[in-house]
Amino acid sequence: MRALILSDIHGNLEALHAVLDAAGAYDELWNLGDMVGYGASPNQVLDLLRPIATLNVRGNHDRVCCGLTPSTGFNPVARAAAQWTQTELTPDHLEWLRNVPQGPLYPLQQDVTCVHGSPLNEDQYILNMRDAWAPLQQMTTAITFFGHTHVQGGFAQKEHDWREFHPRFHTRNEPNTWTLPLLPGLRHLINPGSVGQPRDCDWRAAFAIYDTDTPEGPAIIFHRVPYDLTTAQGRILMAGLPERLAARLREGR
Repeated sequence: MRALILSDIHGNLEALHAVLDAAGAYDELWNLGDMVGYGASPNQVLDLLRPIATLNVRGNHDRVCCGLTPSTGFNPVARAAAQWTQTELTPDHLEWLRNVPQGPLYPLQQDVTCVHGSPLNEDQYILNMRDAWAPLQQMTTAITFFGHTHVQGGFAQKEHDWREFHPRFHTRNEPNTWTLPLLPGLRHLINPGSVGQPRDCDWRAAFAIYDTDTPEGPAIIFHRVPYDLTTAQGRILMAGLPERLAARLREGR
């Protein structure tokens, strides 16, 4: 079984196209949320994503952009983007977003959990081992896929063995992959990274493949892929969204 794991697309159509082109064949697509917000193509992203996603978890920006909760907890830039997105979304997409379920969700016949933030709280960030400790202890599946931080990598635990890992890529402007073998007995928290707004100082779109049938056994293959950054930035500026949202795409943070 080969699952494509996407998170934090954030209305970036160009990045989503690049990811889908690079992913190759897959059996299922698991979307970890924050499909909209920040980027200037929310309707086009949902037009593309909705028909092909097997599983969708809502993110905090999805929740705010469709009006389920207020934007009072957002910073001014995020709030402006959320307000613009809510007025831009079609009625059909607004209604669909309002019905996207909160995690945790469990793909059928897989020992896997899918969430947006922490499996213990959808708005909680898992940024370091201290954040990961309680979720790893309380997980009911061997693997939990999460997003929200926009940082590719993850955490693993078996008894007194605790590990934090991030993919090691050797270039910054070309497609790259990094494979993490899934060793027996380890619990894993896996972040595929952000498709549309990475924050790990690498501007390229991030995603992951969960492959249970590699010759060496089950593995996570982390990917980075360049995309049409100039067009994505131009869409943001032409929409009148804050200039910071365009600039940070180049910075990857």
